[in-house]
Amino acid sequence: MQATQEHPHPKARNYGKYQNEIYFKGMIQGQPPSMTTDSRLLEEQAKKHLGVRSFNYVAGGAGERATMDANRLAFRQWKMIPRMLRSTTHRDTSVSLFGTKYDSPVLVAPVGVQSIFHADKETGVAEMASEIGVPYILSTAASSTIEEVAAASDKSHKNSENSGVNDSTAKRWYQLYWPHDDEITVSLLQRAKEAHYSVLVVTLDTWALAWRPADLDNAYVPFVLGTGNQIGFSDPVFRRKFSDANDGKQVEDDIVAASVMWESIVFSGRAHTWEQLKLLKDNWDGPIVLKGIQHVEDAKMAVEHGVQGIIVSNHGGRQLDGAIGSLSVLPEISAAVGSQLTVLFDSGIRTGVDVLKALCLGADAVLIGRPFVYGLSIGGKRGARDALRALLADVDQSMGLSGIASVADCNKDMVRFVQYPGDGKASN
Repeated sequence: MQATQEHPHPKARNYGKYQNEIYFKGMIQGQPPSMTTDSRLLEEQAKKHLGVRSFNYVAGGAGERATMDANRLAFRQWKMIPRMLRSTTHRDTSVSLFGTKYDSPVLVAPVGVQSIFHADKETGVAEMASEIGVPYILSTAASSTIEEVAAASDKSHKNSENSGVNDSTAKRWYQLYWPHDDEITVSLLQRAKEAHYSVLVVTLDTWALAWRPADLDNAYVPFVLGTGNQIGFSDPVFRRKFSDANDGKQVEDDIVAASVMWESIVFSGRAHTWEQLKLLKDNWDGPIVLKGIQHVEDAKMAVEHGVQGIIVSNHGGRQLDGAIGSLSVLPEISAAVGSQLTVLFDSGIRTGVDVLKALCLGADAVLIGRPFVYGLSIGGKRGARDALRALLADVDQSMGLSGIASVADCNKDMVRFVQYPGDGKASN
């Protein structure tokens, strides 16, 4: 059933109502929002709540941050072309990915080491994401275990008043930083399957850390002292191998040594190859999505090797400096392979209109990273929730104002590439 002027879509969440909630609390109850709703100010507010090292870790990028600039400039240079007198009072924000219905086209990106931003960390964010119907993608570099995040998201979903919308279980995906140890890789996949993560996201662009001055100037990488290694430290195969290599010691007996060993396996400085995807396909019975695709030929290779999806992404400008903005290559990649696999997008999204532009240019859904981390830094898990709710409300409201009744109506006719003089400066 389609939404109409008189009848909202029967199973669509009304994300836009968050705007009215903000106004009501401010005007009637005297409670303005404690966190800015302006995406341009969110980073600066988060900075006040974080230490220098934690802030630089999330806000920084590779090199001179040219790729970060390119990401934002790409969004500035695509303009929406709104349509009028369309029945868009009620919008349907839902999408279907890999045969599963999702309430919105937004997913929580796999950001690591969330404990350095707030004690609520991954478990808290997963809890809030489940509450508002947004899939959570768990990073291998997490400060919570695979099982802890699954338990938190399931508990929240069961307690949510919206738990009956579209599905009865919480939705979560697992992101793999691909170890150079097949036994450990298979163990991680098995744990994720047993904890009901439905989609495997394989990050291809981070087999080694980039040159990141914001971290280098403070000589800071959290993994060295064990932060962000909890998935590895809780893995039975890794624990056995560490003990065997260290005269029977347990991980807890020497965190630094365990960290060095884990990082040498996960961020080894050695790249994988297309042929090695067979191991993942043989040991994962759900969809496999390759994250970090920037070239149309790599997208075609993904099709040839039988994966189900790709994420057009440059890691938010955190890996290769001087790279093309991800949005700039999205249209040609979508045109080449969009009919053969699912095309997702991340890198540079800050607003609801950014989400719509990516959808119009060929993305089936998008991942959100820094904005929810800034919310987490400011207000813990509820701050992360409110940052996501604000983005979703902006998506919902902007759909209506653009003349878009459903995500399926997002297409290239709704946007145009135009370069104005004012678009020469990025807000990254």
